[in-house]
Amino acid sequence: MKKTFVLDTNVLLQTPFALYSFGDNRIVIPEVVLEELDKFKKDNSELGANARHAARILDDLRTKGDLSKGVLLENGGELRVELNCNNVQLPPSWSDLNNDNRILKVCKGLMEKGENVFLVTKDVFERIKANVIGIVAQDFFAEQVPEYKKQYQGRLDVYATEQKINEFYNKGFLDVEDIFCYNCDYSKTECPELVVNQFLIIHSSVNEKQTALGRFDGKKIVPLTFIHERPFGVTPRNAGQKFMQEALMMDADKAPLVIIKGPAGTAKTFYSLAVGLHKIMVEQSKLYRKILVCRPNVRLDEDIGFLPGTEQDKIAPFLRPVIDNLEVLIDNDENERYNSEKELKDKIDELFDRKIINTEAIAFIRGRSIVKQWIIIDEAQNLTPKQVKGIITRAGKGTKIILLGDPEQIDHPFLDIRTNGLCYASERMKGSPLCYQVTLTDEECERSELAYESAKRM
Repeated sequence: MKKTFVLDTNVLLQTPFALYSFGDNRIVIPEVVLEELDKFKKDNSELGANARHAARILDDLRTKGDLSKGVLLENGGELRVELNCNNVQLPPSWSDLNNDNRILKVCKGLMEKGENVFLVTKDVFERIKANVIGIVAQDFFAEQVPEYKKQYQGRLDVYATEQKINEFYNKGFLDVEDIFCYNCDYSKTECPELVVNQFLIIHSSVNEKQTALGRFDGKKIVPLTFIHERPFGVTPRNAGQKFMQEALMMDADKAPLVIIKGPAGTAKTFYSLAVGLHKIMVEQSKLYRKILVCRPNVRLDEDIGFLPGTEQDKIAPFLRPVIDNLEVLIDNDENERYNSEKELKDKIDELFDRKIINTEAIAFIRGRSIVKQWIIIDEAQNLTPKQVKGIITRAGKGTKIILLGDPEQIDHPFLDIRTNGLCYASERMKGSPLCYQVTLTDEECERSELAYESAKRM
């Protein structure tokens, strides 16, 4: 029996091509969804662009038949716009003027006609309301990635004999056959298939204090190249930060994309700024022209508004975490750092005045080709998969893009730990020789004792 998928507006606003994601089944768009899409058609945001994209798809289908009766799709499915079901009864307390309720009316009306109905919406509360009146509801799964614990971490704990670890230091590499893992019952087993650029903590099988850090280059396990570097005076304090430093220090021709996930306090933004400043101000290699920092905010990316001030003035409040990190980086002397707040502020202002560091709203990256820049996208878990793709594809020659974020702190109303752009990019770019990834752990929180304790307990 064919299924009938009723699509909510938010599905098309995030993924216009969702219309082609349901195989040879029936797709129904309630008339109210067209009304809601129409409200976004003039927006300059991603929502506006997606609304126009969806409109173009529907307009093209309109030329192939009557949308109210159903139009065949190339994949064998059928799409129609539903204009009926106005007289369907919902619970008396539910307003007929509410758009979500109008969509639920369509679902219930089609069920009463004997169709096998599924409501597809990214609105959690609408899914709950649907369940209350007996309608099967689900999220849109086409862009979902695995559960967080099953997502690619970019790192792996493995074991080797003490002799092999000594050989690793002497010869400068290990073969994949030289390492192994342990099962839950402590029996020896082969390691999972390694991924290109995957980082490894190699433990001695007999001496728990003997370890080595390496990276799988696609053929063998090699030592970290930049483990002894101190970018902008910063010293890595744990294995995760050493992996992060390795990925960041790689030149853009070898590692143009770096994805770093992890909880608050693990120095993701701090380290990315430190290495960027090191490359531009200390090495003076001219590899990068400047640092571009984007820290997406849902309201900011939809519309920076009509308040007085320049783009930089409007973005400034959302970039305060970047300033906090710069205050620590610019003055490494912990005893003297805050003695003169004005002097510290002047040093930071100079970085912006000299255009060493620039800030932009995510919306303004669309359509550009960015060359020889160090781009930091902070809080990338609040981006959609389409936004992340748009950012990565903006990278011109010599540009390095760093995606940072904590997938467990998502503020976007229609994103979750399986559908956000950061995790989507991580899974899709897994195994690419041009992408380095690392996921930091709660135990690697270095902000403060309280930050570590709260990350561990809460």
